[in-house]
Amino acid sequence: MSRYKVCVYAICKNEEAFVDRWMDSVSEADIVVVTDTGSTDGTVDRLKSRGAVVYAESIVPWRFDTARNVALDHVPEDVDICVSNDLDEIFEPGWRKKLEDVWQPSHTRARYLFTWTFNSDGTPKKQFPMEKAHRRTGYRWVHPVHEVLQYSGDGEEQTVWVNGMVLNHYPDTSKPRSQYLPLLELSAEENPQDDRTVFWLGREYMYYQKYEKCIETLKKHLQLPSAQWDEERCASMRFIAKSYAALNDRNSAKEWLYKAIAECPRVREPYYQMARIGYEEGNWPLVYLMTEKMLKITQKTGSYLIEPEAWDYAPYDLAAISCYRLGLYQKSYEYGKKACELAPDHERLKSNLELIEKKL
Repeated sequence: MSRYKVCVYAICKNEEAFVDRWMDSVSEADIVVVTDTGSTDGTVDRLKSRGAVVYAESIVPWRFDTARNVALDHVPEDVDICVSNDLDEIFEPGWRKKLEDVWQPSHTRARYLFTWTFNSDGTPKKQFPMEKAHRRTGYRWVHPVHEVLQYSGDGEEQTVWVNGMVLNHYPDTSKPRSQYLPLLELSAEENPQDDRTVFWLGREYMYYQKYEKCIETLKKHLQLPSAQWDEERCASMRFIAKSYAALNDRNSAKEWLYKAIAECPRVREPYYQMARIGYEEGNWPLVYLMTEKMLKITQKTGSYLIEPEAWDYAPYDLAAISCYRLGLYQKSYEYGKKACELAPDHERLKSNLELIEKKL
């Protein structure tokens, strides 16, 4: 008999295609509660046919935190552990037992592994911790978008890590991101001193190619007293550099990348970005220096800020090219061979390696 009553709760809209896969994944819970926010397809009927308890709600104006709080309010009061996830997020089998094995009545929240993206061969590409399993009381969702759980319960928050509990993300790429930017602007307006919100807004401006706004916003982020996490500060500096590069101001881009390296020298990403600029300039000593430094970093931090290209074949490819240009042919061959091992079907890498072999 289970020690705890576990409920999975979610919000959804027009996700009929994902219902069966998701319900299979969350079926280990005692109860599944879904708040539908306006589906016009067969999502609601399909969820009900699979055993979910479904509520229809209209959230106007739309905010993700409001929607999730409405969903949480529909969770029965006698539930011990609430688990929030979306219909494009799938738990690996056995998650419930792993959660119960470590959960104690004193715990308020659980953390577990989240796979954001996958490689073409199905292996994880980008993973970081997720923490959307929590006690029934003492939590509310905050922020219009990129919403997070905020604790307001009695006593201190007690978090436990659930080893082996993995949630995998299989996004619906047909859904637009158009609502994210105005919601982030609203969130920053409501929470001007929240460093994470300001950071996400600046990053979103970069995605939308609003480079001047990105630079302005991320400089504000770096000035906030609470912006203390060195890896996120480094990312802010990298995005400023990318924006300057997009504005054809390479000197400012390099200046900010040097700041990023100084801020957090233990991550590969700023070295990789600088090596890319060096490649575009034909500055082979710079590429060589950056790739040598970068490849000495062998451990990922595990944060959501990791950029996969800094960890695939690309650094070895840049290192091989710079070594070849500098006449370091044996090192060029070693790096080129490693790049081919990481991307065995990449034709250019194979051609480059053959060229290096001929030179040797």
